Amino acid sequence: MDPKNPLRRTLLAGAVAAAALAGATGAQAQAWPSKPVTIVVPFPAGGGTDAFARPLFAVMTRNAGKQFVIDNKGGAGGTVGASLSARAAPDGYTFFMGAVHHAIAPSMYPKLDYNIETDFVPVGLISSVPQVIVVHPQRVPVTDLKGLLEYVRKNPGKLNYGSAGNGTSHHLAGELFKLQTKTFITHIPYRGAGPALQDLIAGQVDMMFDGLGSSSAHIKAGRIKAIAVASEKRAPGFPDTPTAAEGGVPTYQVATWYGLWAPKGTPKEAVEAMQAEMKKALNSDELKGIWAGLGANPPNIWGPDFGKFVGNEVKRWAEVVKSSGAKLD
Repeated sequence: MDPKNPLRRTLLAGAVAAAALAGATGAQAQAWPSKPVTIVVPFPAGGGTDAFARPLFAVMTRNAGKQFVIDNKGGAGGTVGASLSARAAPDGYTFFMGAVHHAIAPSMYPKLDYNIETDFVPVGLISSVPQVIVVHPQRVPVTDLKGLLEYVRKNPGKLNYGSAGNGTSHHLAGELFKLQTKTFITHIPYRGAGPALQDLIAGQVDMMFDGLGSSSAHIKAGRIKAIAVASEKRAPGFPDTPTAAEGGVPTYQVATWYGLWAPKGTPKEAVEAMQAEMKKALNSDELKGIWAGLGANPPNIWGPDFGKFVGNEVKRWAEVVKSSGAKLD
């Protein structure tokens, strides 16, 4: 058929239009997420990371109509899950929910096989909560921070504290407290905050320097006692818990934060779609209420700004590790 023939031109135009429409339809069909999304949480279930991950991704599952599945991969202070996530396929269907622990790890684990600043794409900050000093009410006969300090100075080494593992914020928060107060409390590392907290509740350990998010329900239920929050102001939802400054340790301020990353090479479109879903969920009245109940401050740090935040935290905790002399027990 002659290419100049009007009928030929009409048929060609129709074919092009049909192809374009098919392409558009195919693109819409593959819009992210087109299948379940895995969120690697590098700690056992029941810890602070879970306290924020589960409600967040439950809301996102409901909003998107696709599943966001939490996969708990605990071990080595959260570094096992981070290492697995760094090697995951960067296809937009595996993300990593880490925490302040992952800004501490480079100073505690000299042979990490991943780099939190270069092997991941920073997605955004999920929450930030102050650390809280909590004790088992029967094992530790004190009611406030001044009483705790008096007790540990009279009984050096008698008390112990549980942590989510070597190199986690629980560990370093404890070491920083000992450094600033010139006290000695024995460190007991666990494979996550959840197991450590369960042993605290059961009376197997004496105390913890925990993120308020994971301790909050147990404090309210009276299973453990909050001695002080490590923040400048009293935490939302816990107006009766004094700050460390009120207890005589004004320099003791530690926050536990949680954030989301994607493996390096993840398509920009998938990262941006994830951010959009997260923002929608975090702005919901449901999650605002849950975050307030956990003593959390609402975040608003995304993408490269979150990356800069993490870089600053890596430097800050390197100084704490050096000053405290903290080591892997």
